[in-house]
Amino acid sequence: MAQRKGVPSVLFLTALLLGLSAVARADPAVLFSASGATPAAIQATVDAFRAQLGTLNPNVAGSFGSGRREINWDGVPANFSAPNNLPANFFNVNSPRGAVFSTPGSGFQVSGATTDGGSGQPAAARFGNINPSYTDNFQTFSPQRLFIAIGSTITDVNFFVPGATTPALVSGFGAVFTDVDLPNTTSLQFFDSNNNSLGTFFVASANNGLSFVGVTFGQAIVSRVRITSGNTALGPNDQNGNPVDVVAMDDFIYGEPVATPEPTTMLLLGSGLAGIAAKVLKRRKTF
Repeated sequence: MAQRKGVPSVLFLTALLLGLSAVARADPAVLFSASGATPAAIQATVDAFRAQLGTLNPNVAGSFGSGRREINWDGVPANFSAPNNLPANFFNVNSPRGAVFSTPGSGFQVSGATTDGGSGQPAAARFGNINPSYTDNFQTFSPQRLFIAIGSTITDVNFFVPGATTPALVSGFGAVFTDVDLPNTTSLQFFDSNNNSLGTFFVASANNGLSFVGVTFGQAIVSRVRITSGNTALGPNDQNGNPVDVVAMDDFIYGEPVATPEPTTMLLLGSGLAGIAAKVLKRRKTF
């Protein structure tokens, strides 16, 4: 009578290979965090994060496979700046950098610059068009523009191959914030391609100052980042300060978007593991 003495070994081998595959995706997150009264207080940490991600790539369509992209808002044209709204896909269509935004709010806005010359422009600096106090409360890391979601504290950043609709992954993401008053409120939450959370990382406070938080994962596994900016959306009547925390955003820095592996790739991996297991089983059969 045949005896399948090799089955436990095959199961162990298959589990080991699958385990190694999972471990390969589980690089520890590396956190970069700083806050202070001026841009100089966070500059070294921002530069270290940039160096970790790699060379800055040009704002053109297609993926370079490595390096990083950045958004500092300052090149946004006047017709898409305050008091006008910014299209959610501006940084994948107009200026292809592989980032598309979404929010439960009504849209997005980039603050005005002194060079804007359209209707209602130049808008008061640093969202003074929404509330005059913001011009004094907010500051920029890279002058002159800032970024917000309108009517919400939530901004989701979804990644695509720059200039395309192909979903993509990045190896890390970081952002600069201004006027974070409360700890454990403003944060970045990372998600993989299956919408599993990779962790939530809070931004250090700096009243009327600047804060930076960035996280790298060693490889491209991030498909979406949820940004929570303070606990209250910008508005004309808020009284900023505990317990109300109104926060604006400046530079976004993230790994080069690379195409998400097709499901067929994972099927091929599974088929390959199954084939290895079958060969081992065949060799270990005894009669």
